Amino acid sequence: MMENKKLRAEHPKKELAVDILYDIIGSILFGAGIYTFAEGGNFAPGGISGIALIMNKLWNLPVGTMTLILNIPLVIISYKTVGKRFLIKTARTMIISTIFVDLVFPMFPFYTGQRLLAAIYSGALLGLGMVLFYMRGSSSGGADFLTMTIKKKRPHMSLGRLTLLIDLIIILIGWPVFGDVDSVLYGLIAVFVCSMVIDKILYGIGAGSLAIIVTSKGEETAEEIGRITDRGVTSLEGMGTYTKSKRNVLLCACSKSEAYLVKNAVYQVDDSAFVMFTETSEVLGEGFKESLDEL
Repeated sequence: MMENKKLRAEHPKKELAVDILYDIIGSILFGAGIYTFAEGGNFAPGGISGIALIMNKLWNLPVGTMTLILNIPLVIISYKTVGKRFLIKTARTMIISTIFVDLVFPMFPFYTGQRLLAAIYSGALLGLGMVLFYMRGSSSGGADFLTMTIKKKRPHMSLGRLTLLIDLIIILIGWPVFGDVDSVLYGLIAVFVCSMVIDKILYGIGAGSLAIIVTSKGEETAEEIGRITDRGVTSLEGMGTYTKSKRNVLLCACSKSEAYLVKNAVYQVDDSAFVMFTETSEVLGEGFKESLDEL
């Protein structure tokens, strides 16, 4: 009993250490995508960072600091929607990213090769950095706040299309600033590559997944899933036909980007649990699409 209490006391410290490690590695990747390749390639890859790059081009303002400042009104708007825990994690991520973009990467040269390669590498690095943030329940801020707020009020809207529309507007604004139509094309390539990287690793943002979990620690597992993802869990009683032992069968509907977090939560509680993920073409209910009666 004393040992279990000690493990619980140490858990938040270990979790914080892992969060910071992911933030640092993700910020290195994110910073390289923004500073080394996007700024060096003379194009804006969309998002709030894209606006900051445009401001840097016009007035030589620091990209990381401007990204942080531009996020302040979005934080105020989305506070009630995304929740305090998410905002605190994202604030820490943005501060670490700002340090790397404004202080660390200026010590190294830009990439001065082909702009096409700059766009591809910018998108890939941004996507990898964002994946690491998402895996720890954080984000790079910016358009994430806006899209999540809109998604909360209009759950039937496509998160991918909404993000693409916002990015497209920002990329088009950069056309006259960077001085050529190629900046638009390279910005679109970077956004496409970034989306593909996120999609391949996290199985797509906003799409539906159903986690089916067979465990002997149903209550503890459900609580951990709720704590980490804020998703509800349905528990059913089951029995193994071979062992004749009772098990809990947990059902958890989540977005595909949350699948990693759900799996991580399960194995933190029960490393012998049996976990399956199935794709769902449509999920109706709170936190997902509205039901037909509500449309």
